[in-house]
Amino acid sequence: MPQPVYLSADIRRIEQAAASLSSPLMERAGAAAAELAATLLSDKGKEVLVLAGPGNNGGDAKIVARLLQERFFRVSLAGSLDEIPKTIHWNLVVDGLFGIGLARPIEGGYAKLVDWINAQSCPVLALDIPSGLDADTGQVLGRAVCASHTVTFIGLKPGLLTLDGPDHCGKISVADLSLTQVPKAEYGWIAEPALFANALKARPKNFHKGMAGAVAVIGGAPGMQGAAVLAGCAALKIGAGRVYIGMLDEASRIDAAIPELMFRHADEVLGLDLDAIVIGPGLGLGERAETLLGAVLASELPCVLDADALNLIAEQEDLRKACARRAPDTLVTPHPAEAARLLAETTAKVQADRLKAARALSGNLSAHVVLKGNGSILIARDGHWFVNTSGNPGLASAGMGDVLAGILGSLLAQKYTGETALVLGTHLHGCAADDCVRAGAGPVGLSAGELIAPARKIWNRWLGA
Repeated sequence: MPQPVYLSADIRRIEQAAASLSSPLMERAGAAAAELAATLLSDKGKEVLVLAGPGNNGGDAKIVARLLQERFFRVSLAGSLDEIPKTIHWNLVVDGLFGIGLARPIEGGYAKLVDWINAQSCPVLALDIPSGLDADTGQVLGRAVCASHTVTFIGLKPGLLTLDGPDHCGKISVADLSLTQVPKAEYGWIAEPALFANALKARPKNFHKGMAGAVAVIGGAPGMQGAAVLAGCAALKIGAGRVYIGMLDEASRIDAAIPELMFRHADEVLGLDLDAIVIGPGLGLGERAETLLGAVLASELPCVLDADALNLIAEQEDLRKACARRAPDTLVTPHPAEAARLLAETTAKVQADRLKAARALSGNLSAHVVLKGNGSILIARDGHWFVNTSGNPGLASAGMGDVLAGILGSLLAQKYTGETALVLGTHLHGCAADDCVRAGAGPVGLSAGELIAPARKIWNRWLGA
């Protein structure tokens, strides 16, 4: 089942609507957390430290303490560092200090308590969200608990999934608290194939390459030819029928290792019969690059804008306006620094609220946006939003974005909608990296070209299913 993701304001509305339930939500949350805690303690010992803060999260924690005591665990309940017994070796620490309502940095005694929690060798179970983590942004507010497990209530929150969230949450479990009906909320979704199951179709036997679409990759200035080749190779292996490489480096006419790619002068490709364009990998920032980008933006073809195409748009108001006027699907793929340039902000401000930044980009450019990074944020042109949880640190390597751009361009050429291509392509890219790590190739030292074969394998598996 597709998994929704809720902002904290929506969670509060759901909690208010459920206030009249015969079994209060706090009791249900405490019971769900106690059940998981008991599972984590199985065969590990009986000593449990439950840390309860001053708000609702602390109320949940006190219920957990009571229910574990009823199951004959030896439970100590504390609210400060001074209250923790000094001579006990803990088998589990339950973090119920601060929940989704935390709005300022953790300081003073609570900061010391968080540091103490993070120094423990036993499992740490966070209630709803690790204390100190912003539920909407994944930003650490001064200090944050590094939990081995998190049980989050009602539904997932963006802060668990993006920026610093995945490094602090450990294994996440969702306790829906048996809410069968919830008020309308503007939630997002975890990016996954199940969202677009009806759009995925295996190819019929009566199929030819013209039905798979033609895509052009424009880029590859001198010294950066590999970027365009990586994008082209990814587009080819994900199923485009024909792939043209419009090289700005005119000396690059063919790659003997990939003879299926058709090399052309960059100026020639826009005159070809195309279904989609990728522009930006290795494009450079010169006058010729600017002219080519303007021509792409003026075309009626769906396109992917990556790398230097984004930097040119950030520099040139006319290009930004041309992008915003486009009717065809436009996909933009910035990393945080590129997003900052496009928004005339600092990278730190973009990272402080990745969802807000991606929404602003989508609105400004009238585009489908993937803001890359840990827990990539995806915003469709119509406002639908998603968080992608596939991928790993191996993606922090040169050329990975070029492969993603090629995958997205290939899906557009195969007539997938911009939103479908955005979500499936980004998720596929991360899944390929995860497969590489499972096979022992990374995360350290994983190279962009290694993603293409596993991405093809996964894509075929999805289509076959």
